[in-house]
Amino acid sequence: MKLILASKNAHKAKEMQAILGEGVELITQDAAGCGGLDVVEDGSTFEENSIKKAVTIMQATGLPTIADDSGLCVDALDGRPGIFTARFAGEDATDDRNIQKLLTELQNVEADKRSARFVCVIALAIPGEEPKTFRGECEGRILTEKHGENGFGYDPVFYLPQFDASMAQVSADEKNSVSHRFNALKLLKEYLD
Repeated sequence: MKLILASKNAHKAKEMQAILGEGVELITQDAAGCGGLDVVEDGSTFEENSIKKAVTIMQATGLPTIADDSGLCVDALDGRPGIFTARFAGEDATDDRNIQKLLTELQNVEADKRSARFVCVIALAIPGEEPKTFRGECEGRILTEKHGENGFGYDPVFYLPQFDASMAQVSADEKNSVSHRFNALKLLKEYLD
């Protein structure tokens, strides 16, 4: 089955292709001829944002399309940063600035109250059908300082109890075996199979 990924990120497409396997041919929106199309993510949930992206690109190409939206949800912050994960410290925030804001907001929160999860919602839009969503989560907690050099985003402060390490201290294979994107893609793959 050929699927369009509502993203211009070839690295993301390659990572997702590896999880979906040989039964799916995943190509970016660039490769599908609509690379100039940008979708404004103005939904109030991961589901709304991923559906909007998938439906917009599906309508432009006429082909089945998937899109993902993901972020970090911290219990002590009532689920924030959530859909604002990438711009938690402002529109042009760097990973370091986002992490600093997170740690500042959590500075008086005890270790056992710093539970959090990464969430990924993948939407599948097929012409003539209602969009479907697949939600994956990765549970952990927020550390008080950065640990590790791997990964990106909030990985250095996201503790994975099953590895007794931050997400930035584990290998790519270890991270992918428990990640929110992997868990959402697994559900999508089961549905497609």
